[in-house]
Amino acid sequence: MQSLPGYDIGHYLFVGFALFVIGAVGFLVRRNVLVQLMAIELMLNSVNLVLVAFNRAHGGAMTGQVFAFFIIAVAAAEASVGLAIVLAFYRLKSTVLSDDADELKH
Repeated sequence: MQSLPGYDIGHYLFVGFALFVIGAVGFLVRRNVLVQLMAIELMLNSVNLVLVAFNRAHGGAMTGQVFAFFIIAVAAAEASVGLAIVLAFYRLKSTVLSDDADELKH
């Protein structure tokens, strides 16, 4: 098993877990849709960190990096579609608070 230079994989797991928890708390606590989108991006990037760390530690095929690449592509698509929806919502309601989005059902 190939080790990471200077760090154990546990360090990367801890940083990835901490980033994921910060993103999850940010998504659940904040009402601003833009902040919620940034929290989702933070969670996706924490998963990318863990995937690349496992790929580096367990070597061989580049499956972790390939998965990270696809997650980056999905995150870019999610950001563009999410920002388009937020922009349309802001034009309609002049706010970006997620509490006011309930009114769009009617």
